Amino acid sequence: MKNDLKERLRQDRSPSFGTWISSSSVVALDALKGLGFEWFMIDTEHAQVNPETLAAMVAVLGGTGPTPLVRVGNVDQYLVKQALDSGAQGVLVPLVSSPEDARRVVAYAKYPPQGVRGAAAAAASRYGTELGSYLRSANAETLVGVQIETREALTNLEAIAETDGVDLLFVGPQDLTLSLGLLDDRSHPTVREAMRTVVDAAERHGKVPGTLVVTPEEKRVAVELGFRFVSLAADVRFLLDGATRFLQS
Repeated sequence: MKNDLKERLRQDRSPSFGTWISSSSVVALDALKGLGFEWFMIDTEHAQVNPETLAAMVAVLGGTGPTPLVRVGNVDQYLVKQALDSGAQGVLVPLVSSPEDARRVVAYAKYPPQGVRGAAAAAASRYGTELGSYLRSANAETLVGVQIETREALTNLEAIAETDGVDLLFVGPQDLTLSLGLLDDRSHPTVREAMRTVVDAAERHGKVPGTLVVTPEEKRVAVELGFRFVSLAADVRFLLDGATRFLQS
């Protein structure tokens, strides 16, 4: 296993742009894959993606499309294992609010001795035909991300950020805004300042700061704040924006 995205994030500080796949549609993923996104985050937390669909999405990307990453639904060993066994090259785990949560995420994503992930003859190892080489490379090559999206996570930010094995600190902007009592006011100065603290913590501890934006203005702000892993909206957002423009014209 060779994760070019993880290496690029280590070596190149310019922003890396991907998008969210939240439609549960293999067709949407296939249609978008040649446009120049560096990675796709396949959402299995809020989207209705079952394991079979997830496997099909990762297979469609193959080794030449955007890097396949999966946002799982919880800090859960089974969900992390299933995502990585599908062939995804990284996971993003929501609602990580303590260093204990972060350590559990790392353990679930890594094989012994660094973690507790179980081996399987699954798609990630070409159904066992490349199991030896996969086992020897997966711990180093798998991208491990945790979402910072609660007041508790902000309180514990330094301890989360210094967790060995965490590569990506990803701000979930809408949930963080809700947690701060601001409903949908994502541009509120309190939210922006919280996002800045995540970027600063990431830089201090050698992690990559990430977030999701839904407008060009949010993208500009995110880059100015220092985020280096940025999801440009989502497949469903592109569908809605395109249809709206046609209807308005």
